[in-house]
Amino acid sequence: MGLFGPAELVSGLCHTDEQNPFPLWQDGHISPCFNQLVLGALPHAGMAIFSACYLSMQSCAPPQTSAPCGWTLRWIAALLAALLFSADVVLVSFLQQDDLFLDVLADGCAILAWLVHFSALTVIQRTAFRRTRGPPLLLLLVLLSIPNLVITLLISCDNQEYLNLAEPLEFARFVLASARTLPLLLYLLAFTFPCFSDAGYTLYINAVDGPPLISESSEPDTGEMVAEDGSGCVSWLFFLWLTPLLRRGERGELCRPADVYHLPRKLRTTVVCRYFHQCWEACRRGAGVSSREDGWPPPVNLLNGTWSSNYQEEPLELEGDVSLLKVLHKAFGLRYYMLGVLKVVVNMLSFTGPLLLSSLVNFMEDEAAPVSWGVWCAVGLFTTTLLTSFLNNIFVFEVSKVLLSARAALMSAVYGKALRVSGSSLADATLGEVVNLMSTDTGRVVNFFNSFHELWSLPFRLSITLYLLYLQVGVAFLGGLSVALLLVPFNKFLASRILRNNQDMLRHKDSRVKLMTEVLFGIRVIKFYNWEPHFTQKINDCRKEELCHLKALKYLDAMCVYTWAALPVVISILTFLTYTLLGHQLTAAKVFTTLALVGMLIIPLNAFPWVLNGILEAKVSLDRIQRFFKLTNQDLQAYYALVSPEDSQTSILMSQGTFSWLGSDGPDPNKDRGTESGPTKGGLLLHSLSLHVTKGSLVVVMGKVGCGKSSLLAALTGELNRLSGVVFVADREGGFGLASQEPWIQHASVRDNILFGRNYDPIFYQTVIEACALTDDLNVLPNGDRTEVGENGVTLSGGQKARLALARAVYMDKDIYLLDDPLAAVDTDVAEHLMKRCIMELLRGKTRILCTHRVEFVDKADVVVLMDNGTIIKTGSPAEILPLVEAVPKKRKNDQNMREKADGEEQQQGESEEESGSSLDLVLQEEPDPTGAELKQEGGLAWRVYRTYWSAVGGALAASILLSLLLMQASKNVSDWWLSHWISELRHNGSSRTNASCSGSFSSPHLLLFTPGAVMSPLSSVQTVTSSNISSDVKFYLTVYSSIAAGNTVFTALRAFLFAYGAICAATVIHTRLLGSVLKATVSFFDTTPMGRILNRFSSDLYTVDDSLPFILNILLANVFGLLGMLVVISYGLPWVLLLLLPLALLYHRTQHFYRHTSRELKRMCSITLSPVYSHFSETLTGLGTIRASGSSARFEEEIARRLEQNQRCLFLSNAAMQWLSIRLQLIGVAVVTGLGVIAVVQHQSSSVDPGLVGLSLSYALSITNLLCSLIDSFTQTEMQLVSVERTEEYCSGLPTEPQQHDSQLPPAWPQQGGLELHDVVLSYREGLPNALDGVSLVVRPGEKVGIVGRTGSGKSTLFLALFRMVELDQGQILLDGLDISTVGLDQLRSRLAIIPQDPFLFSGTIRENLDPCERHSEQQLLVVLQQCHLSAVVHRMGGLDAEVGERGRCFSVGQRQLLCLSRALLTQAKVLCIDEATASVDQKTDKLLQQTIREKFQDKTVLTIAHRINTIMDCDRVLVMHAGKVVEFDIPAALCQSDDSIFQRMVG
Repeated sequence: MGLFGPAELVSGLCHTDEQNPFPLWQDGHISPCFNQLVLGALPHAGMAIFSACYLSMQSCAPPQTSAPCGWTLRWIAALLAALLFSADVVLVSFLQQDDLFLDVLADGCAILAWLVHFSALTVIQRTAFRRTRGPPLLLLLVLLSIPNLVITLLISCDNQEYLNLAEPLEFARFVLASARTLPLLLYLLAFTFPCFSDAGYTLYINAVDGPPLISESSEPDTGEMVAEDGSGCVSWLFFLWLTPLLRRGERGELCRPADVYHLPRKLRTTVVCRYFHQCWEACRRGAGVSSREDGWPPPVNLLNGTWSSNYQEEPLELEGDVSLLKVLHKAFGLRYYMLGVLKVVVNMLSFTGPLLLSSLVNFMEDEAAPVSWGVWCAVGLFTTTLLTSFLNNIFVFEVSKVLLSARAALMSAVYGKALRVSGSSLADATLGEVVNLMSTDTGRVVNFFNSFHELWSLPFRLSITLYLLYLQVGVAFLGGLSVALLLVPFNKFLASRILRNNQDMLRHKDSRVKLMTEVLFGIRVIKFYNWEPHFTQKINDCRKEELCHLKALKYLDAMCVYTWAALPVVISILTFLTYTLLGHQLTAAKVFTTLALVGMLIIPLNAFPWVLNGILEAKVSLDRIQRFFKLTNQDLQAYYALVSPEDSQTSILMSQGTFSWLGSDGPDPNKDRGTESGPTKGGLLLHSLSLHVTKGSLVVVMGKVGCGKSSLLAALTGELNRLSGVVFVADREGGFGLASQEPWIQHASVRDNILFGRNYDPIFYQTVIEACALTDDLNVLPNGDRTEVGENGVTLSGGQKARLALARAVYMDKDIYLLDDPLAAVDTDVAEHLMKRCIMELLRGKTRILCTHRVEFVDKADVVVLMDNGTIIKTGSPAEILPLVEAVPKKRKNDQNMREKADGEEQQQGESEEESGSSLDLVLQEEPDPTGAELKQEGGLAWRVYRTYWSAVGGALAASILLSLLLMQASKNVSDWWLSHWISELRHNGSSRTNASCSGSFSSPHLLLFTPGAVMSPLSSVQTVTSSNISSDVKFYLTVYSSIAAGNTVFTALRAFLFAYGAICAATVIHTRLLGSVLKATVSFFDTTPMGRILNRFSSDLYTVDDSLPFILNILLANVFGLLGMLVVISYGLPWVLLLLLPLALLYHRTQHFYRHTSRELKRMCSITLSPVYSHFSETLTGLGTIRASGSSARFEEEIARRLEQNQRCLFLSNAAMQWLSIRLQLIGVAVVTGLGVIAVVQHQSSSVDPGLVGLSLSYALSITNLLCSLIDSFTQTEMQLVSVERTEEYCSGLPTEPQQHDSQLPPAWPQQGGLELHDVVLSYREGLPNALDGVSLVVRPGEKVGIVGRTGSGKSTLFLALFRMVELDQGQILLDGLDISTVGLDQLRSRLAIIPQDPFLFSGTIRENLDPCERHSEQQLLVVLQQCHLSAVVHRMGGLDAEVGERGRCFSVGQRQLLCLSRALLTQAKVLCIDEATASVDQKTDKLLQQTIREKFQDKTVLTIAHRINTIMDCDRVLVMHAGKVVEFDIPAALCQSDDSIFQRMVG
């Protein structure tokens, strides 16, 4: 013997031939040697090695709960396997067989492997894997040992020794080998259901070892879990991971969006958006748009569990002219097309069910058929229906996930684009249009994902059906098909009309939402001027146009529905006619088969127009979004000069700059849409601008109204379009501290507004508060700086808003500050405080550019810039410039003249806004939420919601719709019964004429008639006779059938058109009520309700009422009547089937009950979490200038991602819940089908029933599950859509409204004098709040001019609110010309008074419409008032009275807007005029002229003026000084100035 090599070793171990030591195959099996070494020892050795790797894992804190039982079972399985292998080693050593060493080696490896695995499981249970299935590698290691076990059992079964009871040891080894299957099955089961006890297999988001502080008994917190990730195969198929959430919903504990699961990792908004941007970039580079070489930042780490986005490191910009469709295709295409493969399989499977049913009925007909045939049919039915259920469910759910990803990507992309698009590009788009892109258009594009697979799958099903029809009746089917084909061009015509109407409807919806947005922004002005009827009319006109197109849409839809519903009858009758004319004999078998296939044909043809419509809608919306993406972005790289000047002290340098609000491509002189920084001048061009600002200097910019001061600041921040020249800004990346002229305030707390995303530094924060004179205001507010301010700061006064915006800018701690007249809206005292403490002290060392009209502060400037008509006409020291701008040159006041008044006594302007505080504290618990998060209705929809919709449609009309539905269903059921009657008669009378082959197949087609998607085997015999030989029987039956069918089509038409009409009636009524109710609501409602929330009612909720609700309600009603008809027919034909349906009905009820609670709450949460997304979007668009100037874009993108994530969570789980229900209902369906198969086999044995009725009942019972599934689905969806009716109804009937009484006796000329008396007036904004007016009594004589002064919260503006009855008095009375104003109608009162509010508000439209919306004045009168207000030149330059003012007057500067509002007041012939510091933003010269105009025009009128500039009220007849809601002084100015203890005297100084 030679050397002992590996071959000899193996040969000795296995007892094999040395020539072939390691055979693979032996005695017809895999050899024991290969089995034990390669399939046994090797995998077990691997298992031992890899399991050992987990022994060193770090253990967490000792768990508070017992191990999830999945881990316990796996632990037991490992121990059991080790014991079984140990027992086998003992038996092998007793047996002493040839392959003793081989078996000992294999068993030894196995024992070691399972013991190490057991230890690894013990360790892993104490780690972060405790709440998961653990590493998947563990499962793979266990699975690798299965082949060894299977082959061992096969070898043992073939070896008689092992099965011989006479050899107990051999037999014991066989039993042990068989027993080894038990631990393996146990292990696999435990892996699939890891944790029965507490659903702990669900991943947790913020815990290493399960949720902290959760005791063993308590339910897991669903808000901590991650949906779907970490669930096993069975859990994934049956949606078991949803159970904890559904349980919580059933208990009614699903109250907040935070209670729902987090999104699976791949669906998280930040992950999806990052991926979408990568795809965008890839498409852009592929298109060769840019030559930039920089690489895309690495994608977000999918494994990190953080929710914050990774946007910071590089903003994601969508640049270049890239096709959006191409990007969507690249991002989601592959995954979506893979789902298409699944769709093909589902489609193919849908044909197997009917084929098997056909076979089953043939079996029933043939009495001699073997029972096994029937059994195989039943088993086949069970398998295919089960498979179809699962695959279809997976398909629908996976498509919904793609849809969600696309939605997140598109919405984020639209938001990101809006943040970056240049001001000039955005000029043409209005707020409403851009918000609509995000709401309606994104939704439509996303719905394309639902339609696309149907687009190809419908023709696919159609062609198969046509082929089977051809096999049945030969070329005769072409007769009927020709009609269907003729309908295709007609359908095309309908589709194009639908598309056109849809576009028009959307356009009018855009303009209505835009108008509504403006109305809500200017609601106070509308109420002051009593313009509600005018704006109601304007909105109703828009709505009328919208409804006109909606009407056309609904009728065209009804036409579609009717043509396709009538089609089956026409096709079948034509086909039969053609068939008989061709000379064939018509038999019952032919009739049934053809009808069944025609029924199948109709499904694709019927669905096609809807699918096509959805795709065309998506195309329109995609084009709209694409156009938006094509707008040019702000390119700050190109805008600013990159080369810095040699002088390092230069902060800002402009050289020969020419700037325009117009884009190079834009025809519209409008300013950047929402940027509040300064509105533009009509076609104003900033030209020849040269400016040099050194670091740390204070530059004051002066000039008359509309000369381009705000535009100069906008040119510095990059909002304008640079046409020529150079702009340099030092450290531009750091951003600017911008306080714009119209303060932009976020809907958040005062503190959040000031911090603006920066960290809270208490010392610096306090300094800023004091410097900006906000200390007193915060003391007045109910919750200090934690008080929420309403949207756009509605609950603050103008001065408070200005100082809050200033505080925000100061807290940013930037190097350059651009301050656009922050001193305009405040009193002299406060203005001095701000100038000294904030601008001169706190911002010392910073570069400051201040635009102002306040001449008294100009001498503090280092440089003064004087502007006129868009250019800088002079730059110099204060001494050089001041004489040019002062109204009356006067001696400068020196610093000693400053009065020494207490710091707290700032006379800050104030829409008293004690009111501000007042409207704020709706909830004074620990976490006050003044504006109240949107309340979510809970529980089932109240019956009143259904009643509301019923009455909106109209009682008689609604009843007619139900009646037509009943008749339609009855005629359909009767026609089906007639066919079954016909088949029975033919069977009795004509059996001699039909051969066996015919009778074998005619019942099956009959059955198929009623099953959607049925197909059949072709008839094997065709009898050809002469055409004249149609039997009179067939003629009779065909005639009756045709008559019933014709009746059915008439009822169908009636139902379609009545329903369309009903939907339009409801849409009209609901909008009218909603609009009326909202416009009549009190001002406090608008102060405490975010605008986005109200707008949501007018946009998405109304869209639902107009379009989605009628569509789904139509389906629901059809399902309800279909079910009723079906139950009647089944009870008539096969009563005992009801025994099977009874337990299933109970199960069905339990399932849908369990589901509906959660589903309804999830849908409501979807609505509620959507409002913050839209309101944040519109808020961003309004404050674009501030956001971009301060460099906060990235943070705002994070915020939208967070809000969108919240909404996506609810939406994802709403979809998942729907699929949870769907799979269960489909399983009930599988049970019904299988049960019927069994019944059919039993029936075959007794053969005692009329096959016609059995066929009818059977076919109906087969489609009952689809109907039940459709019923609960449409019912839930209808409930969800009815939430919109509930939300509109909440505003229709639940809003606090202003009193609507009218005094018919009121003299038309009242008030004739304008005398005003207040007697002991007490007013508080709400119960429990301090009085804003506290016992005010005073008399204003007719024609008197009264100036009103007082500190913030003293009740100045509240006086005006009380006079206009914006807030009703608690006690006391106000008399106007001796008449108590509370007895007069609100419209009468407000139309007889005039006011110039502090916030100048203009509506988009022409100058004429803004001055005189109700068209009461001649053109000449309008021109005269414009002349008096010094606006003639500006209006002339813009193009006259018919020039557009732009959205919210953006073509005018703030000062010009105030002048326009003054013009409005001059037009009114009111005897009483209230002026709320109307000239704050106007330069002194213009102000002086205006005061002169007011004095002349209102010579004999009573004028009340709230003033900040004391000089404006020095020539008043009397001055009223207010403090804390009381009158403290009321006398002529001269008398007050001479009194030493007078507050007014201290003010004047």
